[in-house]
Amino acid sequence: MRRLPFSILAALIAASIYAGGAPEAARPQGDTLRFALSGNPDTLDPQATQGTLTFQVLRSVYDTLVEPDHDGRIVPALAESWQVSTDNLSWTFQLRRGVSFHNGDRLTAADVAATFARLLDPGLGSPHAKEFASLREIRTPDEYTVVFELDHPYSPLLSSLATGWSAILPRSLIAAQHDFAAHPVGTGPFRFEQWIRDNRIALLRNPDYWIPAVPIVERVHFNIITEVAVQVQGVLTGDLHIIDMVGPTDIARIERDPRTRLDTGLSSLVMVLAINTRRDPLSDLRLRRAINHAVDKQSILDVAYAGGKVIGTFMDYGDPYYVDLADLYPYNPQRARRLVAEAGAAMRTLDLVLPQNYEPHVRAGEMYQQMLAEVGFDVRIRLVDWSTWLADVYAGGNFDLTVIGHTGKLDPDGRLSMFESDNNYVGWTDPHAAEMIRAARRVAGFEERRALYRDVLQLLAEQVPFVFVGSNYRYIAMRENVEGFHMDAKLDTYDLRRVRLR
Repeated sequence: MRRLPFSILAALIAASIYAGGAPEAARPQGDTLRFALSGNPDTLDPQATQGTLTFQVLRSVYDTLVEPDHDGRIVPALAESWQVSTDNLSWTFQLRRGVSFHNGDRLTAADVAATFARLLDPGLGSPHAKEFASLREIRTPDEYTVVFELDHPYSPLLSSLATGWSAILPRSLIAAQHDFAAHPVGTGPFRFEQWIRDNRIALLRNPDYWIPAVPIVERVHFNIITEVAVQVQGVLTGDLHIIDMVGPTDIARIERDPRTRLDTGLSSLVMVLAINTRRDPLSDLRLRRAINHAVDKQSILDVAYAGGKVIGTFMDYGDPYYVDLADLYPYNPQRARRLVAEAGAAMRTLDLVLPQNYEPHVRAGEMYQQMLAEVGFDVRIRLVDWSTWLADVYAGGNFDLTVIGHTGKLDPDGRLSMFESDNNYVGWTDPHAAEMIRAARRVAGFEERRALYRDVLQLLAEQVPFVFVGSNYRYIAMRENVEGFHMDAKLDTYDLRRVRLR
């Protein structure tokens, strides 16, 4: 079978990133990087969660076979190269040699095979197993070669392998049924040291990391701080080096202070008011449309999230697959009242559940409550912690309305595959949408995939299982002496390997 090498561009990028040697400024230093984390992860097992907080921590503990570079292109990581068969059914990865896990085990192909066997084990119940449903077999011809054999072409495979839940775990600990939820062990730049719930997660520099001369700082402390004001005060006083929540009223304070700076950019998040379509009266499309007309999306973005771009469907504003449907449901309270009257449904108090550790979502929820009251909805706010939100709302469907931001994905399938059936937290699917989602996985061309996804995004925009509010601006505040920080915009995770403190 003839095989085609991965792009020469990726090889050149990898060579520039992973070349041996480092400038004097990149030598290890004994400092502790103090980072504010906006809540407790639900678990530290990368295969058992969909929580962004978990991946924000574990990005520093684990590596994947491939990863996105700073421009979002997928480049080698634990796999130094790969080849794809002409029929796109066989993917062969050559592993990097000389890589060790934090427990001292040497990375081999057997670890990769055991990792994905665990992910696909029904006993684990990983929410990401469906992404590897096309995987027929993993072969390990030798210690440093892994072959993924597929039943059918699967275009998102490389993107899935570059995402946090494809972190490679040591086979010996998988066999021993190690508790990865509390004690993660990977090949990453930092080793797990301690997790004190509601306080901090401590990581220690991995001196044997496979990229020369990184990481640079000795320790990372993820301080769990749920209040925006406390985070902001911490970075202004120097108790914290980096914070990921900045309130609209705090932007000017941080910009004025010469000891701090603000990293600003449009995020890959999709901010939504999610609607549980399983529950009456919200199963009525007219009421979901009324809710959409009742919401002033730009005001929500400006007041709750410090600005952003209004969207009208389930794709972030900057994505190449984005379709502009923002004008489909303009702010129109009168139209909303007419739809409520037309539906004639027996109205009841709606349960709006908010993750209390995200103050912007709480602010948005309070605004939604007021806007919906103006057109005839009675909405009660219920605050829950992050773990409860994941378990009861996202997994359990115990809500009428909720507020959240959906993290970006490296491939549109990662965002839209949840609608292949109604087994998603808003309970929505559509036969045509499901057909298009499946078809888009099997084709490789961008234009063909974009046409298929356009149909899905149009249906979502018309049937509105969400109020698709927009992509917000992201503000990361840091002390002026922090250098080398990078955030993976699509994955909403942090690359701390090259951070140094001047």
